[in-house]
Amino acid sequence: MSEDKDLEKIFNEKGEAISPVLKDETKNFLIDIDGTITDDVPNEEPERMATCLPYPDALKMVNKWYEEKHVITFFTSRTEEHREVTEAWLDKHGFKYHGILFGKPRGGNYHWIDNHIVKATRFKGKFTDLVVKNKDIEVFEK
Repeated sequence: MSEDKDLEKIFNEKGEAISPVLKDETKNFLIDIDGTITDDVPNEEPERMATCLPYPDALKMVNKWYEEKHVITFFTSRTEEHREVTEAWLDKHGFKYHGILFGKPRGGNYHWIDNHIVKATRFKGKFTDLVVKNKDIEVFEK
């Protein structure tokens, strides 16, 4: 993960320390594996996890972001029993990353609620540099 020196200390209105944040120029990428950086392989067919190929544009962009000093964490619906095959596959194909979180809920239709800023980008078949566009989002009413 990111080193503590990459985190900025912040305080609430009472002057109490709260969870630190990454510097503005550093992104904290949480990237799915199946259907995002490679073909969609269900947990029920783990034998395919070792043989699927990465999407070349995904490999290129993930490693570019890593080299730009962003934090790369894979967040997958694969379970802990798939850790060894998953790490071996990522290493075999040359993905650079900081960590992997297993056990993401299955089924999609995610709605992330957090006290930190969350930016979501739906993968639709091609990794490229990210661009800023305005879209309607759901927010909590004050």
